[in-house]
Amino acid sequence: MDFFSTHTSLATACAQLLQQPQFAQALVLSLCSGVAATLLALAASACILSTGLGLRAQRQPAAFLPAMLALPHVAFALGCVLLLAPSGWLVRLMFALLRPWTDTAPWTLDAPPPWQSTQDPWALGLVLVLVCKEIPFLLWGALAHMQRPDVAQAWQAQLRVAATLGYSLPSAWWRVVWPQLLPCMAGPLLAVWAYSLSVVDVAWIIGPTAPPTLAVLAWQWLQDADPSTRALGLAAVLCLLLCTALVAGLAVMGYRLDLRWRAPARWTRGPQRLTDTLHSHSSKSHLCQRMGQAASQCFAHSGACGAATGRGLMRALPAVYLLLGVVLLWSSVAGVWAFPALWPQSWTLQAWQQVLGSVEVLGTTLWLGLGSAGMALVLAMACLECLPARWHAALFGTSYLLLAMPTLLWALGLQRLCIALGWDATGWGLWLAHSASVWPYVLLSLQGPYAALDRRGAHLAASLGRSHWAYLWHVQWPLLRAALAAAFAVGFAVSVAQFLVTLFVGGGRFATVTTEALALSSGGQRSLLAAFALLQWLLPAGLFGLALWLGRKRRFAPPLAARGLA
Repeated sequence: MDFFSTHTSLATACAQLLQQPQFAQALVLSLCSGVAATLLALAASACILSTGLGLRAQRQPAAFLPAMLALPHVAFALGCVLLLAPSGWLVRLMFALLRPWTDTAPWTLDAPPPWQSTQDPWALGLVLVLVCKEIPFLLWGALAHMQRPDVAQAWQAQLRVAATLGYSLPSAWWRVVWPQLLPCMAGPLLAVWAYSLSVVDVAWIIGPTAPPTLAVLAWQWLQDADPSTRALGLAAVLCLLLCTALVAGLAVMGYRLDLRWRAPARWTRGPQRLTDTLHSHSSKSHLCQRMGQAASQCFAHSGACGAATGRGLMRALPAVYLLLGVVLLWSSVAGVWAFPALWPQSWTLQAWQQVLGSVEVLGTTLWLGLGSAGMALVLAMACLECLPARWHAALFGTSYLLLAMPTLLWALGLQRLCIALGWDATGWGLWLAHSASVWPYVLLSLQGPYAALDRRGAHLAASLGRSHWAYLWHVQWPLLRAALAAAFAVGFAVSVAQFLVTLFVGGGRFATVTTEALALSSGGQRSLLAAFALLQWLLPAGLFGLALWLGRKRRFAPPLAARGLA
């Protein structure tokens, strides 16, 4: 069905949108939750990076980042619902601990509490899920820039110079590295902001419902059969796009004004008093010096607190992901589980038998994920190899703009393109739509490794009479083996998590693991829901594990002549 074939003009739809009773509150919820999730994710990522992650020989990124990136937003949200719901794990555990003290108490613990820990009207659960899921993405974007050899060497040298001047590592990081890193994270931040504002599937699972966020409201309107209602949904999507651009523009303006007027004094104020002896007896000068010293000490203490917070987050965030994985696994094999029992009364594998019996759903998920990731990888490599180096900045900027587009508008645009090509509700159209959705992520995954390549190798190979294709096949691509495998895994994970593109372009004819999990989220089949959500995590995690195995360091035996055996 074509959502653009409406008989209502856009101006009329916008006027009707402003008159909707739920519009104002839904827009406020979307803006507040999106801004809060973006700022909190940025602050948490900065605290984690201030511990020295990415500038030292640490293995933490390879240890926990792939597993967290492999977990789709939908599976994370469903795990949070099973954990935090009024009848979830945490409430059952709390009731089990309080049970000995309720024998003489005037209350009983036989029914779930009436509070709203999920789908709360303040969107706190939505913010929590978005923050926990966007921290790994921001770390991935920052590390892609920080792990470039030239950048890492320059920043490490600057940190050593700051250490000789008496600055601690956290204070030096906030003063030296962070002002240089923050502008480089503009693209990932824009993508996080756009996704947090326009997310549909996560907001449908754990977000507020009366009213929902504006993205969920627009999605509901777009599924209506009435053309005027569909036009109303399109107007809401355009409103989300306008809000995304407006808030991003205000943030850039505020950053530039702060960088021009206040940031230089704040970042360059030293930890010790740099006084002029000629004015040491001036009370006004002395007061300014004391204020500057107090501000610099406060800055140093805040830097140390930020590093301590970052170390705590580095330990807590993987633990949260592991806990959600255990919750999903436990719930998928739980049978009868009456409240408030801490343990299920029975165990069953019926949900997994039903999931593994859904051959068509698994097959569609696998061929879409593998096919779109492969296509996106080939296109990304072709762009990086064939386009001139001076075009790469524009190429990466375009990819971030694609990620900054609201998901509903992106899905509607792909649906319109497939309708124009006659591929609507076909496997070819759905594959191309998934490939287009995956391509920006794969391209950005290869940005850092390609930038770190020493281009003199191609000139050396040419001087030896070897073709460029031989250099690619025997030198460059083996060197990029780990990066290519990781980019393919990222593309597969993004394809598995696609919901709106599959729904709109596929016309409801193609069922994947994600669409099945969303369909079960409003039902009462807890074990089947947990099984589909866990499978949605296991598929990308398995491919990430295979990518780590393919990218492992290898030892090659020297040739016989080198060993003196020729």
